[in-house]
Amino acid sequence: MGIVFIKECGLATGEVENIFAEILDRARTLDPVNMRKWFDNLHVVHLTGGALEIGCPDEACAQFLQNSCRSAFTRAAQQITGHLVTVQFSANGRAHRSAKGQRHEAGPMLHPDYTFDNFVVGPSNRFAHASCIAVSQSPGNTYNPLFVYGNSGLGKTHLLHAVCHEIKSKSASAVIQLLSCEAFVNCFIQAIEQGDLPGFQSRFRSVDTLIIDDIQFLRGREHSQEEFFHTFNALYSNGRQIILSADCAPSEIPSLEERLISRFNWGLVARIDPPSYETRMAIVQKKAHLRGFAVSDEIAGYIARKLHANIRELEGALTTIYAVSMTTGREVTLEMAQTALNGQIEASVRHIRISDITDVVARHFNIRLADLQSKKRSQSIAEPRQICMYLARQLTKHSLEEIGGHLGGRDHTTVMHACGKIEDLQKANPKMHATLELLTSQITQSGYSSAS
Repeated sequence: MGIVFIKECGLATGEVENIFAEILDRARTLDPVNMRKWFDNLHVVHLTGGALEIGCPDEACAQFLQNSCRSAFTRAAQQITGHLVTVQFSANGRAHRSAKGQRHEAGPMLHPDYTFDNFVVGPSNRFAHASCIAVSQSPGNTYNPLFVYGNSGLGKTHLLHAVCHEIKSKSASAVIQLLSCEAFVNCFIQAIEQGDLPGFQSRFRSVDTLIIDDIQFLRGREHSQEEFFHTFNALYSNGRQIILSADCAPSEIPSLEERLISRFNWGLVARIDPPSYETRMAIVQKKAHLRGFAVSDEIAGYIARKLHANIRELEGALTTIYAVSMTTGREVTLEMAQTALNGQIEASVRHIRISDITDVVARHFNIRLADLQSKKRSQSIAEPRQICMYLARQLTKHSLEEIGGHLGGRDHTTVMHACGKIEDLQKANPKMHATLELLTSQITQSGYSSAS
């Protein structure tokens, strides 16, 4: 381990290791959100003069700890030792400063969890995932530009970081700029204020790969669009890779110049949709594994059924369960998970209105809203109506009577019958299961949009 210790303390190597193990346990309790399984690979590099230096598996891990976990580790170290202790993280003999102290030449700050290995692939994101892998294998030669879009919290940023990890693993000297659109615009404004536009242009037009997250925020910024247009052209003409992400397709970004829309469509446009139930279950299991604790299929299924909108909700649910387990010492059971997540699930459900459900179902089956509320009993109308009742029961807090009232004044027994029938169909018919998953994804996104 290469431990250096304070002679005055008279600490043996084993004692230092024991103290550090206690610090790790305390840090996990203080900051359950950021705890990761790979923390077990941390080690003490130096402990002297009230300073603790912690060795990390790689640069990305050191950056993550320095910027996200330093406060928790400092508090933990001080609580365990009873002395003022400063904490620093290092990798390969290089100590890391906080994000504010880092220069862009040092490369992008990558999240250690956001790798291809940790990305759960399903029908909703398979194309985008494959596209990002292809680009990372041959930057500038496969799909250029690559434009990935989808609603917030579906894994776009994860894929962008994964591309960087992969490119860096193949070429440590590769120059990559990964930043948000807001950061790009702020850098441009700062360059103008400081009279250093040539420096700005040199920074962004000489990279091997430029990755901009949330490019939709370029809308309405005429001068920034002009600068990005020329940056794009310079990189593209030199065969440098450009990767962009947004919450919608290029043509749907409002107040974006046509020449930029055209260029964004030059390469490959890949969409990410909300994950299916099975994918959500796999995501829950993967995220739990990264945190170093296990959840049963029963608990993973419960979370996946109750939270539909995006991956951040699933991760938030796991964080809540982990925090409750760590602070109370309780075993992670289904009952404990249900109790811990009650408020979070209620908040999620509260966004959905019955009108969100009827609108999506009517559009999907190409029928009128009036037909859903009518007395018509034909199969083409009755089944969509029953699906509305089932989804309203699953996604809202409305009573059976209220649901029936919204759908033509039907009584609660009719709603109960409809819910039972659709539940049976879902179990027996894969097509019905897929339809309900699709409708649920569309409804939850609609519900969040209307609430925001």
